[in-house]
Amino acid sequence: MRLPLRLSRRLLLILGVLLASLLLIWWMQRPPRVEVLRLQTAPLVSSLQVSARVAALSRVDLGSTLTGRIVAVAVREGDSVRAGQPLIGLESDELAAVLQQARASERAADARLAGLRSSGRKSLQASIAQAQSVLANARADLQRQQSLLAQGFVSAARLDEARRSLAVAQAQLESAEAQAQANQDQGGSEIALAEAQRAQASAATRAAAAKLAQATLTAPAAGRVLAREAEPGQIVQPGQKLLTLALSGPTELLALLDERYLAQLRVGQRAQVLADAYPQQRFAATVQRIAPQVDAQRGSIELRLALTPPEPAFLREDMSLSVEVETGRRDSALVLPLQALRSEGADGAASVWRVSPDGRVEIREIRLGLRTLAGVEVLQGLQVGDLVMLGNAATPGQTVRPRSASTGTSAH
Repeated sequence: MRLPLRLSRRLLLILGVLLASLLLIWWMQRPPRVEVLRLQTAPLVSSLQVSARVAALSRVDLGSTLTGRIVAVAVREGDSVRAGQPLIGLESDELAAVLQQARASERAADARLAGLRSSGRKSLQASIAQAQSVLANARADLQRQQSLLAQGFVSAARLDEARRSLAVAQAQLESAEAQAQANQDQGGSEIALAEAQRAQASAATRAAAAKLAQATLTAPAAGRVLAREAEPGQIVQPGQKLLTLALSGPTELLALLDERYLAQLRVGQRAQVLADAYPQQRFAATVQRIAPQVDAQRGSIELRLALTPPEPAFLREDMSLSVEVETGRRDSALVLPLQALRSEGADGAASVWRVSPDGRVEIREIRLGLRTLAGVEVLQGLQVGDLVMLGNAATPGQTVRPRSASTGTSAH
């Protein structure tokens, strides 16, 4: 028995509506699709980006110790200089004349001292020699008179006279020696005075020579001229800066870093450097020194880096640089993107939403290690292959349908 056509159509319509309702209920009750990331191991490198500038190991300002007029400046900015090279000359005619006068006074003091020593010694020797000669003659005459008296040729009175002559000669020798000693003492004081005058003249000569040498400014060591503030004809005063030199030596990079990153820094860490003026030429450096104190006003720490040889030839004093300091490296680490973190503590503890094999979202406590600007190392709580949920399409306890965030395909 066939149903009427109108009834058949109505029945089909009811069945269609019922099927659509069932499909809608199924669609609305099915697990939500969420984006997940399947954890894998990968190399992980953490770094800090800082701005730096080129700084010479030693920089000195040269100035004059005299007041005078500049007559010559032998260098320009950028010139290389060697140790002892004359750089600036001041007027020196008056200083040279003073040195000549001092040298003349020194020669006069030398001559007077030599004359005193020579004349005094000769006079003393002549007086003593004469007294010794008279004494010798008196002794010889006494011996003759004694011999003649024994032979009866002279009287005893003549012998007495010879004895008196000997006594007189002895007294004259003692007098000459005493006089010589007195003259020597007197001459010694004069010689001492002459020696003092000679020493004073010698000191004046050295002072004048040193003064004349100060009229020429020389390089204390090999280096390069950074700044020149002196011109011929300029009157300079003691202490006035005339030249600035960067002394030759290893070039350093000076950077200021926020103090909150201090715990990540270590001496010896490697760095990659890029000059703003030469963006295609990278070069290497290492952290050489970390300042022992923090700049209280800026809240920053000073960092000095040494270049790895060979140094780039294009570097200039105070050139701006971008430095990337490598603060940590893992050849193989379980890497988690930062956007997957749900909470994070200061002690390295954190939590994520993990999708279990049966599709249920669960909270997983983890411990973090090395971190970068994009990812962080997972030390505990997760393993390779785990699915970590991204976004907020579901909440813990729900059953979900995971989809890979990187490919857009199902993660199971």
